[in-house]
Amino acid sequence: MTKHIIVAIDGTAGSGKSTTARGAAQILGFAYLNTGTMYRILTYKIIQEKIDYKDMNALQKFLDELKLNFTESTTSQQVILNGKDVTHLIRSKEVDDLVSLISAIPQVREKMVKEQRRIAQNKNIIVEGRDIGSVVFPNADLKFYLDCSLEQRALRRQKESLAQGSAIAHHEVEKNLKERDYLDSTRKISPLQKLPDAIYIDTTNLTIQEEIQLVVDKIKDYMKKIQN
Repeated sequence: MTKHIIVAIDGTAGSGKSTTARGAAQILGFAYLNTGTMYRILTYKIIQEKIDYKDMNALQKFLDELKLNFTESTTSQQVILNGKDVTHLIRSKEVDDLVSLISAIPQVREKMVKEQRRIAQNKNIIVEGRDIGSVVFPNADLKFYLDCSLEQRALRRQKESLAQGSAIAHHEVEKNLKERDYLDSTRKISPLQKLPDAIYIDTTNLTIQEEIQLVVDKIKDYMKKIQN
């Protein structure tokens, strides 16, 4: 196949986007990009380097000098930044509390969109995040929107936290997700939105294997269509 396929997966936090996108990419032999990871790494670095993100000049200087080189494979959730495993660090509560605010800053989104488009060049790729189908790749070959009930999303996030050795109360997880949903969907720059040309999938009552298979089947159908 000479045409490179870009698949955009957007949706709410905890709806299964990352695991579904990674699993589908692994099955299909596609590259995989989790843009949420990029924003988490950026937020982690802002915290680590004590950047005043409210000072636009200081923030722009930081962004201009930023070299974002990281690895996240389809077979592992390990995130390597400049040779260091930062998987647990970018999932800390400190990053959780700040990532949506940082992500809503126009300069930040402009920088990240450029990086995301650069990474996706000349390859079959599944890209997931909040504004992939609307802003980053508005002409993506396929677009998906994944959603899930708040209760189920909170349970999933709580299990993830426990697996990483961090016990967070269920009501705290729900509160964080609600705030994240509100910030993501109401921000002026690149808000989370369900597009009319996106395939909608409610994952509340689906297993992760079922989610992955649905996406894989849709992509395979598209690939057959363009080959004929």
